Amino acid sequence: MTQSALLRPQRRLINPLTRLLARLPAPVEERIRQRLGLDLFIVVAVVAVFLRLFAVSPWTPGVLDMHTYWATRDGISYLDSNPYRIGAFLYAPVFAQVRYPLFSLPWPVFAALWTALLSVAVIWLVGRWSFPVLLFSGALALEMYLGQIDVLIAVAVVIGFRYPAVWAFPLLTKVAPGIGLLWFLFRREWRNLGIAVAATVGIAAVSAIAAPALWHDWYDLLRRSITDRQVVEGAYVAIPVWARLPFAVAIIFWGARTNRHWTVPIGILLAMPILWVNVFTLLIAIIPLRPEAGLTPARAWLLRERLLPAGLGTRRSANPRTAPQVS
Repeated sequence: MTQSALLRPQRRLINPLTRLLARLPAPVEERIRQRLGLDLFIVVAVVAVFLRLFAVSPWTPGVLDMHTYWATRDGISYLDSNPYRIGAFLYAPVFAQVRYPLFSLPWPVFAALWTALLSVAVIWLVGRWSFPVLLFSGALALEMYLGQIDVLIAVAVVIGFRYPAVWAFPLLTKVAPGIGLLWFLFRREWRNLGIAVAATVGIAAVSAIAAPALWHDWYDLLRRSITDRQVVEGAYVAIPVWARLPFAVAIIFWGARTNRHWTVPIGILLAMPILWVNVFTLLIAIIPLRPEAGLTPARAWLLRERLLPAGLGTRRSANPRTAPQVS
């Protein structure tokens, strides 16, 4: 199926809305374009939070990834974990140790709060594009349903450009996103690289002292994920990581040498061991790192921190009738 065919249903929905908005007065049209996508997402998020809070089926089944996180309150066992099975807990022990106060809540309460946290993360990253991305991205919709942490990793990638210690989160969860540290290496930002590594090692050391046996089992799990051949369950893109990894390194190198921050999320995606459908949610980190979408809360923060050039498109209007003409 061609890309044009895939986009045809979206165009059938978008084109009538665009024509309808064009009939409104310019200030009204601009206001709707700036707020509608955010407000609709907030409504959807609030509904999802309440559905989970009151354990409405099928919003709180035990197969969800976030249920796996919550279930660590009863203990962690890596010995029988299949790294290629949906719902397996694969993160470093510190993830469960740090989150324990939240995990100790009743399951529906945890599910509701976790959904709210992910929703806030999406809003911070993409702002008024939240509902369009949710509507047209099966990856984000699946991510929000499963309660996976890819949205939080996307947030960590963005914040990590300013506070390198935040890289400890993706390194101590999915490990593979740590390839993003090549950004600092290729740019010879040794201080930032050192902070990221030191923070990760320091947190891991404290956790390992508290639970050395769990860390031994986790290392064994990582070994098995590399050496053992397993059957992968679920929807994924069947391109082996060894074929993708050189491209991941190359694109981060190119981005680092040419000041293109948005290449880091792409490189991280390509380095993921398995390309589950929801993992593509990592790419929403690109939106605040590029100017075309205008200001989002994350992009506004990046600009205040002077991490991005305040170039063309920083505050581009979404209304084609009022957008500036550029030659």
